[in-house]
Amino acid sequence: MSADEQRAGDRLDKWLWHARFYKTRGLATEAIQGGKVHLNGERVKPAHRVRVGDRLSLSIDGAVAEFEVLGIPERRGPAPEARGHYAETPQSAERRAFLAQQRRLADISRPRPEGRPDKHDRRRLMRLHRDQS
Repeated sequence: MSADEQRAGDRLDKWLWHARFYKTRGLATEAIQGGKVHLNGERVKPAHRVRVGDRLSLSIDGAVAEFEVLGIPERRGPAPEARGHYAETPQSAERRAFLAQQRRLADISRPRPEGRPDKHDRRRLMRLHRDQS
């Protein structure tokens, strides 16, 4: 592939990996094939070309985040370098912040045991689970 073709666009799975959305290229491919990634509002294949100005929708931790592609990274570099190749839309950032706050509030109100169950409590729990199924 020539340098001009490389600058024109990169494979979606490779771009997601280079931009550090996924730890491995294989995980990026699985997410794309699983429908968790949309490019310009459409479901695409992992080999689809990403270009500057495209809009990505990713399902991250159960929330949909939207990003605009600002650049095509040449390599998988450090995170600050990778962040320069995309920008999250303001609406997406607000929505994700709101959902994170909701999760924090739900976590605070969730009852928690004071400690680990002892032997007798564990047996009662196992009996309860066994009786329910």
